[in-house]
Amino acid sequence: MQRSQPIISERAVESVGARIRRRRRELDKTQKQLAEESGVNQGFISSIERDQARPRPRTIDALAIALNMPQGVLIGGGVDHDSPQPLETRELPLLGSIPAGPPAESQEQLEMFPVLRHQWSSDYYCLRLAYDSMEPTLKPGDIVLVHYRPDVEPELVQGRVCACLLDSLPTLKRVTVEWRDGKRMIILRGDNPRTVPMLVDESREFSVQGIVIRLVCRDL
Repeated sequence: MQRSQPIISERAVESVGARIRRRRRELDKTQKQLAEESGVNQGFISSIERDQARPRPRTIDALAIALNMPQGVLIGGGVDHDSPQPLETRELPLLGSIPAGPPAESQEQLEMFPVLRHQWSSDYYCLRLAYDSMEPTLKPGDIVLVHYRPDVEPELVQGRVCACLLDSLPTLKRVTVEWRDGKRMIILRGDNPRTVPMLVDESREFSVQGIVIRLVCRDL
């Protein structure tokens, strides 16, 4: 007797682009609206939906939030993953400049920014970058997640991208520490090769205010 073939749901074999398009239409959103809400370029969304481009994880993050859909469902993992569920997010302060004190008390707060629940912590905040010193790693307009760690010792963040205050002025740089003639020298470097390293000796007022955890939003 010939065995019957298993019935495969059309949704189970959907591409990521088709799944994004279907969910967008379920929410009655245009590509322009989705682009505005996610921060992803409309032309790139169009290419994704037509399976002409593959979204990176950070793009999936942004689209998942805008579509109110878990990342696993958006990417697809079989029949059981194709029923959209409410996406749990938490809001963090979004700042336009590195704060000199607790983020919640900063006058630089622009708005609240939603992040996925597992990315939220009471001592985290979001920072919108304005300069190109960290390109190509980070670009102007990027929103990064920062762990507020006032006055953490530079030796403990060796090589990390940090939100710093140098002579009371904010700067975002990669922090390294070297010892020269028995004296500690802090070096602040940008990933942009055109950015000149900054040497910080004991005569300057310096503190690490936060550690960049990850990129959470980028315009494409």
